Amino acid sequence: MATTGKSRVLVIGGTGYIGKYIVQASAKAGNPTFILIRKSSVDSASPEKAALLQSFKDAGVTFLHGDLFDHESLVSAIRQADVVISAVGAAQLSEQSRIVAAIKEAGNVKRFLPSEFGNDVDRVHAEEPAKSVFEVKARFRRLVESEGIPHTFVASNFFAGYFLPSLSQPGSLSTPPRDKIVILGDGEAKGVYVIEEDIADYTIRSVDDPRALNKILYLRPPANILSFNELVKLWEEKIGKTLEKVYVPDEEVIKQIKESPFPESILLAIKHSALVRGDQTNFEIEPSFGVEGSQLYPDINYTTVSAYLDRFV
Repeated sequence: MATTGKSRVLVIGGTGYIGKYIVQASAKAGNPTFILIRKSSVDSASPEKAALLQSFKDAGVTFLHGDLFDHESLVSAIRQADVVISAVGAAQLSEQSRIVAAIKEAGNVKRFLPSEFGNDVDRVHAEEPAKSVFEVKARFRRLVESEGIPHTFVASNFFAGYFLPSLSQPGSLSTPPRDKIVILGDGEAKGVYVIEEDIADYTIRSVDDPRALNKILYLRPPANILSFNELVKLWEEKIGKTLEKVYVPDEEVIKQIKESPFPESILLAIKHSALVRGDQTNFEIEPSFGVEGSQLYPDINYTTVSAYLDRFV
């Protein structure tokens, strides 16, 4: 791979939900890009995954065969990179300690970005079972800090592609409702919605930026900070219709979280944290601990919530 003057980026979990966007953004930005992947995963890939892997190859991504649970292969892969980005799923969050051990042994990493890509886990007030997941991420932050590993924590807030197609409604809606909508709490808490491609672009821009070193990179694009009531009004304006609104009081939402089966319970708890308690926006970003992506990189032409919803009109 030709030298570009940009950091060599290794993505662990690069075929996952957010990982694939990060791999694509890194390659598109001209970073020498690597993914850690099990050889068995390549050999037995589904048609969809095989197409994704081929798109990585076409973009010049280098495959490094290895495994999160194979220390030797992990160290070998990390030694080929300057920046390590973890995009592992929830089930493997606690296993990221293996990445820390490998980074320490490799001794060459100038930036580590753990698997976060959601709410700022140090500033949430979530109910179980989301509370425990956030605590795992917070403990891992403390490990990274205590080990003195240069890092950036990415607090991207809501994945637009996950929450906006259904307007965060229960069930499996693939388009926003046109008759009735359920609103958690009073609908006044402001959430932040960022499309996955933009999350990846902001993330990759930060890897060589000293302003984001040992900081939390928050994504709060101004046009995408909306209360749920504002989000509903925006959708009503687009379809030219007023929806029937069903408000669910805080205490009833908490009751539903406790009574819902997993994984519905954790999704509802995350929504409650952001959309009722306002955990994505109820604090100021202080320079001592954080920076905001759209301020650092105003040239990124992010997709607005309004533009995103246009595809469903």
